[in-house]
Amino acid sequence: MKEQALRTNIITDTLGLPVGKIIAVHLSYPSRAAQRGRTPAEASYFFKAPSSLSTGGNVERPSNAELLVFEAEIALVIGSAARNVTPDTAWNHVGWVTAANDMGILDLRAADKGSNVRSKSGDGMTPLGPTLIDARSIRPEALHVRATVDGQIVQDDSSSTLLFSFAHFIADLSRVMTLEAGDVILTGTPAGSSVLQPGQSVTVEVYSEDDPSLTSGPLTTQVVEAPALAPIGSAPVASEQQRIDAWGSREAAGLEPEFVLTDELRERLSKVAVATLSSQLRSRGYANASIDGVRPMVPGMKVIGPARTLRYVAHRPDLFKAKGGGFNAQKRAIDTVNEGEVLVMEARSFEFAGTLGDILALRARVRGAAGIITDGAVRDWAAVAEVGLPVMAQGPHPSVLGRVHVPWDTDITITCGGATVQVGDIIVGDDDGAVVIPPHLVVEVLEASEIQEKEETFIAQMVEEGHSVDGLYPMNATWRERYNEWCHN
Repeated sequence: MKEQALRTNIITDTLGLPVGKIIAVHLSYPSRAAQRGRTPAEASYFFKAPSSLSTGGNVERPSNAELLVFEAEIALVIGSAARNVTPDTAWNHVGWVTAANDMGILDLRAADKGSNVRSKSGDGMTPLGPTLIDARSIRPEALHVRATVDGQIVQDDSSSTLLFSFAHFIADLSRVMTLEAGDVILTGTPAGSSVLQPGQSVTVEVYSEDDPSLTSGPLTTQVVEAPALAPIGSAPVASEQQRIDAWGSREAAGLEPEFVLTDELRERLSKVAVATLSSQLRSRGYANASIDGVRPMVPGMKVIGPARTLRYVAHRPDLFKAKGGGFNAQKRAIDTVNEGEVLVMEARSFEFAGTLGDILALRARVRGAAGIITDGAVRDWAAVAEVGLPVMAQGPHPSVLGRVHVPWDTDITITCGGATVQVGDIIVGDDDGAVVIPPHLVVEVLEASEIQEKEETFIAQMVEEGHSVDGLYPMNATWRERYNEWCHN
């Protein structure tokens, strides 16, 4: 079957054309973009090998791989050469449309470094057909693509929803390369693609929404188990992120749901002291969880939320010229912080340079940010304090951004005030300072902190009544018994 897949494809067999380039679009359907959590500003592409073409039949999944995916797509087959064409004339260069299945083994994607050479170009990984639809007979914005797995519909979408039109793809690509007769453009997949197991079959069909009789017909592929890939080069690796991408969600991949800081958890965190959280983190081996050197601009304001990050590097004229002006990393971080998030800035604990001013603080507040923490300084100190956004910093300084810093990067792992901060870590700050809590520890640390503060409330009451701290702080067995009685009264 492998040899048959290599020598059989609908373009050569039906049209007598040699297959040239196979160009695949990354993200093109809003449903898929929503599933991935990102919407591209521009289309992006990758190549697949012509030897990956087949007319369906069997496709092999090596026994040492687990993430063989299917992606139902509308394929455009170029009918005449296109170079520097406009979107208005681009469709004239499409000869036919048909069904395609952009299959791949995502266990190999990490080793590809974004090229998809090994993960997407295996033999038989691009089933195409079985019937070509004349492009003159259909409206490009009225094509439907559907996929079923073992008879159950799993993908169902329309070209009318595309983020970028078919004409856009052709005009865009033709700026830099000649699209030739026999080239294929795989136009992206909607939500619903997932992982196939040996023994399963997937069927893709494309048809005109104006006239469903204009159809590619069913393109069916069965998955069969094959021997393991030879131990040469990079071995298949199924990381957590690869599994999420392959299956479509954490839940479908059988992974624990991603931590969410609920309103209830946020409220409970607001009632415990950062000092208590710090001691509980330290008891679990997280001795460097405190963001050192920062204090709230307005006493009494609490900062609670998942972290977003911004990193500054030391000033250098050429680097500041390249990255300091315009819509730089600092402004991008402020302009993309979401409701309830805390923007944490790594400013190398340098207290003599401003990293935030009143305009950007106002923008963050309008976007609903829960606060900003910088281990640098804040300029416009009084004006920032009046904005009403919780801000923690080393102190005030009148300098502008370019004195000692270059805003460099966003949403990466940083070190702020001696503490490592990753995107999604939970930040809690009060008058004592700020701590960083890894998401998987939030509930455990919070519950322990609530217990600790309840015990300390009892201890303080006993001290107030005149008892010695000897045996009381910490509590010995006698005092523990009295505490238990106190809890039940």
